[in-house]
Amino acid sequence: MEFTNSPLVTYTKLSPNHSGQRNHDIDTITIHCVVGQCSVEVLGSIFAPESRQASSNYGVGYDGRIGMYVEEKNRSWCSSSAANDHRAITIEVASDTTEPYAVNDKAFAALLDLVTDICKRNNIKKLVWSTKKTDRVNHKNGCNLTVHRDYANKSCPGKYLYDRHNEIVAEVNKRLDAGEPEKSDVLYRVQVGAFKNKVYADAQLKKVSEAGFDTYMVQIDGFYKIQTGAFSKKENADAMLEKVQAAGFNAFITTKGGQAVSTAAPVVKKEIKVGSTVRLKKGAKTYTGGNLASFVYNRDHKVKEINVDRVVITFNNIVVAAVKKSDLTLVE
Repeated sequence: MEFTNSPLVTYTKLSPNHSGQRNHDIDTITIHCVVGQCSVEVLGSIFAPESRQASSNYGVGYDGRIGMYVEEKNRSWCSSSAANDHRAITIEVASDTTEPYAVNDKAFAALLDLVTDICKRNNIKKLVWSTKKTDRVNHKNGCNLTVHRDYANKSCPGKYLYDRHNEIVAEVNKRLDAGEPEKSDVLYRVQVGAFKNKVYADAQLKKVSEAGFDTYMVQIDGFYKIQTGAFSKKENADAMLEKVQAAGFNAFITTKGGQAVSTAAPVVKKEIKVGSTVRLKKGAKTYTGGNLASFVYNRDHKVKEINVDRVVITFNNIVVAAVKKSDLTLVE
């Protein structure tokens, strides 16, 4: 079987938590509840550490965006059953944190789109659901939907999604029979900045996120672009645009996505060492408290010696003074 991934994905953060390539063709779908109204980025960060020992193939965020954490060719660690996860595509859906673990309309609509897409690409002609556990786990009578509670003492996927499996089956099968009505390829996004320099893009992303918006960064046309939302209905994007503008940001609606950019890379702090180029902070004194000539603050110096916080600086290979390390700024 040739494995592919969903084109509906707008965010990818591959988890190390998987068993490698499946030993079974994809013929089953298992829907889970996240137990949290989180974004696809947050879910990706949850599955990122190896210590988590858990993952899913896909996740649906509260805003209807779709993330991928384990490629379809690989078995995720999601359902407490290796046999199930080798044959199933597993999907985590953002939900409330208490029973019935309700899912909002955007996430549910995106789930229908994703399940339809999975069926089409994997030649699953028809979804079959049963309220009998024995039918589900043994795939009797064509049953090809399973749930986490089949394999572990859990409520997952919660009463809300469990009770809507018949609705999911009816809608997806209607789409499969009809051919192509599941979703327009066009997604409307609210863009809140575009920068050539990623440093400025990171700063804008932080600012927009701190204003309460679920924000992400993509790279396209040589720019780092800050966006929020990915809506199949333009009216939903219009509503988000109003909120973003009301918060004081210049923004507009675009249908251009792009390659997701990781914003979680560790920041490596450079240290002052022998040979570094440094500049004295205004008002700095010698190590023993003596005054320095005013012109020394306006030029770069080289570090000759370091002894804990005592640093000897030079200019044109001539010793200028010994100063405190904390009074120096590293010149990039």
